[in-house]
Amino acid sequence: MGSGLDSSDQRLAYALLRMVVGLNLLMHGVIRISTGPSTFAAKMVAQFEHTLLPTQSVWAFALFLPTVEAFLGLLLLIGLRTRAALIAASLVIMALTFGSSVVQDWPVAGLQLTYALAYAALLFLLRYNGWSLDAWIHRGKSGEL
Repeated sequence: MGSGLDSSDQRLAYALLRMVVGLNLLMHGVIRISTGPSTFAAKMVAQFEHTLLPTQSVWAFALFLPTVEAFLGLLLLIGLRTRAALIAASLVIMALTFGSSVVQDWPVAGLQLTYALAYAALLFLLRYNGWSLDAWIHRGKSGEL
């Protein structure tokens, strides 16, 4: 029996986790865009109407969020600019956690910690991002194709 995973298994595990996290984030954005960003924004404004957050800032954030989610999700899915996408996604989830805390939606805030943990794990294990466009581009620049 082997003593552990070989590097190809580690790269495969990383790629699968990165891709499923990316798909999840991509679909959050795509569904919100397809149902109409203003519909999503109106729901979010209603959720925050009894908080100190200005309605205009909630509206602007909610209109912008689906596009950001879709873009970052696509980057993670294909493994392009993975480090930057993970950092950006972490900042987005931080903003969403702030919002969930403001409205005291603790179950959602707890779920958002799961996303933060997934982003942190992917960032921590970035050295295994071998099955990605990032790795392909790096190999091309170093002449290792």
